[in-house]
Amino acid sequence: MRMDASASPSSLVEVDVETGLTTAQVAERVSAGKTNAYRADSSRSVGSIVRANVLTLFNAIVGGCFLVLLLLGRWQDALFGLSALANAVIGCVQEFRAKAALDRLALLNAPLARVRRDGEDAEISPDGIVLDDVLVLRAGDQVPADAEVLSGRALQIDESMLTGESDAVDKRPGDEALSGSIVVAGEGAARVVRVGADSYANSFAAEAKRFSMVSSELRTSINRVLTWVGWGIGPIGLLVLNAQMVAAGGWVQAWESGAWTQAVVNVIAALTAMIPLGLVLMTSIAFAVGAAKLAARQVLVNELPAVEGLARVDIICLDKTGTLTAGEIRFDGAHPVAEVAGWRDALAWYGAAPDANATAKCLRDPFPAPRPREVLGTVPFSSARKWSAVTLDGAADEGGGTWVLGAPEMVFPDAATDTATPLGSLAVQLSSSGMRTLVLAHSPAALSGDDMEAERLPGAVEPVAVLTFREEVRPDAAQTLAYFRRQGVSIRIISGDNPRTVAAIARELGVEAGDGVDARTLPDDEAALGDVLEKNIVFGRVTPDQKKRIVLALQARGHTVAMTGDGVNDALAIKTADIGIAMNSGAAATKAVARLVLLDSQFSHLPDVVAEGRQVIANIERVSMLFLTKTAYATTLAILCGALVMEFPFLPRQLSITDGLTIGIPAFFLALMPNAQRYVPGFLRRSLTFAIPSGVIIAVALTAYARLAAGMGVAQPELRTGATIILAVIGIWVLAVLARPIDRWKGLVIGAMFVALLGIFTIPLSTGFFQLIDPGEDAAYLVAGITVLTIGGIEIVRAVHRRFVVRALGENPFAELSGGTSDFPAAPRAPRR
Repeated sequence: MRMDASASPSSLVEVDVETGLTTAQVAERVSAGKTNAYRADSSRSVGSIVRANVLTLFNAIVGGCFLVLLLLGRWQDALFGLSALANAVIGCVQEFRAKAALDRLALLNAPLARVRRDGEDAEISPDGIVLDDVLVLRAGDQVPADAEVLSGRALQIDESMLTGESDAVDKRPGDEALSGSIVVAGEGAARVVRVGADSYANSFAAEAKRFSMVSSELRTSINRVLTWVGWGIGPIGLLVLNAQMVAAGGWVQAWESGAWTQAVVNVIAALTAMIPLGLVLMTSIAFAVGAAKLAARQVLVNELPAVEGLARVDIICLDKTGTLTAGEIRFDGAHPVAEVAGWRDALAWYGAAPDANATAKCLRDPFPAPRPREVLGTVPFSSARKWSAVTLDGAADEGGGTWVLGAPEMVFPDAATDTATPLGSLAVQLSSSGMRTLVLAHSPAALSGDDMEAERLPGAVEPVAVLTFREEVRPDAAQTLAYFRRQGVSIRIISGDNPRTVAAIARELGVEAGDGVDARTLPDDEAALGDVLEKNIVFGRVTPDQKKRIVLALQARGHTVAMTGDGVNDALAIKTADIGIAMNSGAAATKAVARLVLLDSQFSHLPDVVAEGRQVIANIERVSMLFLTKTAYATTLAILCGALVMEFPFLPRQLSITDGLTIGIPAFFLALMPNAQRYVPGFLRRSLTFAIPSGVIIAVALTAYARLAAGMGVAQPELRTGATIILAVIGIWVLAVLARPIDRWKGLVIGAMFVALLGIFTIPLSTGFFQLIDPGEDAAYLVAGITVLTIGGIEIVRAVHRRFVVRALGENPFAELSGGTSDFPAAPRAPRR
């Protein structure tokens, strides 16, 4: 067959489907730039990373305050600006490193395209495709560039990711095959008509593979807090400014005397203390470090918040083939039902067929290729029908007629499950032993044109033999399933195979599976389907569309769902699931839409991902309480100072001490420490129920100290020193409270911060720089009393906080919320609306 390439306006030559382009024609197109070399990054661009870490509202506020202090000549009080700059730089560097790792791994695991050039088929990078190339398409391939079908043999393409239509589309010569669609059956050749930026593949790949900050509870909660603070900064800043000017003698006198300078410095101290800048940084670092650690364990994280996501999963749907089993199948035996001449030759034809799938290829060794037979008609295998048929030449007693190979219950719906029939008795017995079963059936009638067009069986089909195949169970599967059971994560095993076979394998792995559910009996109603899914574990004969429906039904019931798989038929469900997990040995399309790819296809890596996710969630929750407590006391203190018209009791440089040594530096270490705490929904609520009352107590204590010290005649420099001492000691105490239970490493971090604080308050160089002055004996007693009372108040808040959380969420009362573990399963999230 020849195709006139001039049919496409961009084509210049005729293309022979049998030979494809010549080397010279390929070189000509490469030099003309007509290649598919348009690579979308697998992760965020450099510009987006810089913008996300630098060009933010709060960085603008901090930068503005920093410049104001420099203009006022108070560079000593502008240290927070350097801290914000360091935060932005560290955030950029961490994400650059994560981006480099993701890009490198994505490149190494990029799918290959199959092209025909100079009469030879070769696999090349999709970037190497040129205009008018002849693509060789086979089942499981993802079409790498927009193409026009030249020839095909039962070619079916799934365009569901493009059109939303779940049924595969038959493709005939002249039809268009869009890049990003998936070949699900048959084979064919197609000429590339659009490449590079003009091809749909690039927009699809960019959407499916790129690094993206997907929605997560951590990010959503933190962004909510930042929004609240952003709305409050303006009015609170004006309130504090008025108070500082009035405390300096009034607006006019403060301006004339120059006292407005200190008033502005005080306002800047109040505002910068309110911003939890480091919390965003710590979250990004925790995600990036988690992704890098998983990459070292051969897990590619396409979207960083997926590290958190799997820790929130409460149901994981597993595809049997390639996930619980190794994906390699071998022939076990043939069990005759009736003696029909030529059945071995028919099996030999199936094994030698050019489009034979993995199961059919297992027949090549036990049934060597016979004499050449003329094929009069075929119906190719499809995952929806689960059977294929071929009509061979010759008389019926010579092996002629139509031979059907497929799932017993799909070819013989009633007889295959009725143990009273010879076929049903044999098929049920064999499938219940855990072996995969197929039936070979025969009809003396040939496939008609209508039969092939409608993809239906001819009449008078009779069973000839039941074939059994064995799949090797992954050695790590039982241990991994046991881990999820211990962690309270429910399991659903879904497969296209016989439910009895799947259930037998599940029982072999320690899962109480019963006999399994035949997916053909599943209800269409989502609510009714949800009921069945809640009560059963194993599902067989599941179609690709049903896999997606299963995921949606579970999500509608408030579950966070993970889906694993490796085949093309898993792609829809993996794309729909909250966390899609693909095996690297699977189809390119499946890996493209997954958020996690197991690069060595080892199912046993999933506990590593769960552990990393739990570490991220639990540590960020602990760290967030530190930052939010600071935001709470800074905001409350600013409001109190504004309402009581009193001078703000800190210089910005003094707040840098407590920010760095009681929050910033220890938070960095705490965010990366091991933590196996179980996930419990309500991260922000739990954090705020501790941070707000603790922050209010600290702010009230500092306000009371400032008022009492002023009443005792303590000068402002000594008063500020006393306030800094109170805040530093209380900050260390809050750090210790939130780090419980304290192990050696946590104790080392806390101890190091305490030693650093002692050094700052005693070394002359630092005391002079931070303007720390002995507050005097009377003020010292006041500082000690206020500190002790405040610590007592924080301990009460923590005790009430823990009891409240235990009562509300059912958490283990003997485990520290921020550092312990719980044996209770994660609660499901609220149903989707």
